Amino acid sequence: MAGVIGDVLQAELRRGGDAHAHMDDAMRHTDFWLRRIAMLHQLGWRANTDAGWLFDAALALAQEDEFFIRKAIGWALRDYARHAPEDVVAFTIAHRQRLSLLSRREALKHQPR
Repeated sequence: MAGVIGDVLQAELRRGGDAHAHMDDAMRHTDFWLRRIAMLHQLGWRANTDAGWLFDAALALAQEDEFFIRKAIGWALRDYARHAPEDVVAFTIAHRQRLSLLSRREALKHQPR
């Protein structure tokens, strides 16, 4: 679902729209599955990823205990690390106290130790 929504939002961005406005609302939704979709909507965007939004979203959801949210944070960061590994490593290290072990492990999964 996140991939489909991501494709729709990327098309909106190309038309000059504010795609993230929709995801800002989803980040605050009571349904954790919608928060998860918001976290993952930029998967595969690579150079088009809004890193500021991604990092802010990761921190906004970092306190959640839900496994699928923690996993999504790491997955979204790991995906972006394919484009900007130094940025993701720096973010993950800088916020290691706020991010869960699962999120950190997933984010750095393919990074050299």
